[in-house]
Amino acid sequence: MKLIVKFLVSILLTIVFLFLIYSLFNLRDRHRGYNLNINQKSNGEVVLRAGFSAISITPEILDRWNDTLGNYQYNPNEGDTYEDITESGRFDAVWMAGFQSRKPAQGVNDDLWARALVLDDGVTRLAWVVLDAIGFNGDDIISVRKQIPAKLGIDYAIISSTHTHSAPDLIGLWGPSTFTSGVNPEYVEKVKKGVLDAIELATNRLKLAYFRFSYDKEGAIDMLGDTREPIVINPIINVMQALDVETDSTLGTLVTWDNHPETIWNKNLLITSDFPHYLRETIENGIFQDGEQLIDGLGGTSIFAIGNIGGLMTTHPSVPIKSFISEEIFVEPSFEKVKAQGENLGILVLNSLKNESVSEMRVGSIDLRAKTIELPLDNHYFRLGAALGLFERGMSSWMNLRSEIAYWKLGPASFLHHPSELYPEIAYGGVESPVGQDFTIPPQEVPPLIEFMHGDYRFMPGLSNDMIGYVVPKSQWDTKHPFTYGAEKRPYGEINSLGPETGPILHRNLINLMLQK
Repeated sequence: MKLIVKFLVSILLTIVFLFLIYSLFNLRDRHRGYNLNINQKSNGEVVLRAGFSAISITPEILDRWNDTLGNYQYNPNEGDTYEDITESGRFDAVWMAGFQSRKPAQGVNDDLWARALVLDDGVTRLAWVVLDAIGFNGDDIISVRKQIPAKLGIDYAIISSTHTHSAPDLIGLWGPSTFTSGVNPEYVEKVKKGVLDAIELATNRLKLAYFRFSYDKEGAIDMLGDTREPIVINPIINVMQALDVETDSTLGTLVTWDNHPETIWNKNLLITSDFPHYLRETIENGIFQDGEQLIDGLGGTSIFAIGNIGGLMTTHPSVPIKSFISEEIFVEPSFEKVKAQGENLGILVLNSLKNESVSEMRVGSIDLRAKTIELPLDNHYFRLGAALGLFERGMSSWMNLRSEIAYWKLGPASFLHHPSELYPEIAYGGVESPVGQDFTIPPQEVPPLIEFMHGDYRFMPGLSNDMIGYVVPKSQWDTKHPFTYGAEKRPYGEINSLGPETGPILHRNLINLMLQK
């Protein structure tokens, strides 16, 4: 009997030891010693060069499946089957990120893109790529940076995500089961190549350029909802247009807006960038109806980047969209609703560039700062996922993630890049200390970030150079009963957050970066 007990104990200890080794391997730092600290001053007043590009990163949908129960989740135990079109003997699925897991794509509504902007003032060459993706891990982004050819002369590359909820899983959270990643390594390599190709193409297209900045303050407010108190909504659409000095033609247009690209909602099985697709199409090509051009586009390459979408900023199915063109009102999620929203936003952008208040910049320079930061990983589910290899993400130190922030100025505009779905009250003000909070403390993330930004046009792109989830004000952190604002259950944001310390740490580091001399 004692021998059997010893044998079982030995097996158990061996299993524990092997799991520990496996976990430590998964938690290893993929970029040991990587530390970014850039402080590159402006180069006086010069004519800048700008280049734009767009490279498709649309996945190929191979096998299809049969949704027997009509619940938009693949579950073979409930009778769901797949068509082995590839004849591989397995279900070669493209697992869609956002909303529920176990959701394989059935087709493509519109292409996904890596859209790039490269700016050069003679001293600093800055690249910025925006992916139609739920997000891209910081480790993957560093890997891409290390592959950028030196001949391109890129001083700093920013990689952001639109956070569309209808693109392939690049994080690991939305696979065929709770503890199975939905990430396809081959698709990750396709995305990385798309980023590199987009940067190279935009660099090769550099031309002398001048810039026009505009914004729309209120036109988009009815298309936006805040699903968590306190209600803090920023409807402003910020716009930067780059034009060829010689021809006055549009090279490209950059747009930011604070909203989740998830208007199509959770009962969608088609790959799509959501409203950014129709927004970009409208800006580039205008709007046609029955073969007649109703609204002229600008040409060039349009780029959309999200702003501060925590809280949660979304076009929920209860938010109606009234088409500016047909005046038809759409409530239930549909591609007609998504198209109307994208066209509406595009029209607002085009009209904003016709206003007398537009600021034009003929000469200027880039003032750039960027820094590596560490953030504690307090979320136990995320810790387990990292240990199991669900997330291809290493720790820079024990249960701390390496992440990154950046700030750059260009004429009358400034751009503050953070790696998160930031709650808008941290960005614009309105952090509260509600009854029921887990920490009995006053607001920590004050003053709001926007007060430290430069110029009249203040872009605050989220999910830049990483994807760390929601950043909740610590004084509003709420996982324990009683819940804040009279809620009956815990709010959603904390579930997909690194933890309660992220807000104060990120807020402090962003302010220090902006104040850096």
